[in-house]
Amino acid sequence: MPRVFKSLATIAAWVLFVFGLLRLLIGLVMAFASGPNPVPMEAYLDFAIGISSLMLSVVVMRIRQKLE
Repeated sequence: MPRVFKSLATIAAWVLFVFGLLRLLIGLVMAFASGPNPVPMEAYLDFAIGISSLMLSVVVMRIRQKLE
């Protein structure tokens, strides 16, 4: 495989990882900002999107390892 695919996989994994961490952080801030009120549904969606993005980054890194 050409090296460009390995580079693109690395970039995609880092983008997914950073995006996942940001979504988890946003969800955490939204959950704590609600105070004694019920947690808004958007916070739960942010958690789900963040966790799925982190899992996808792991999948991309495993694919990147197999490209070697």
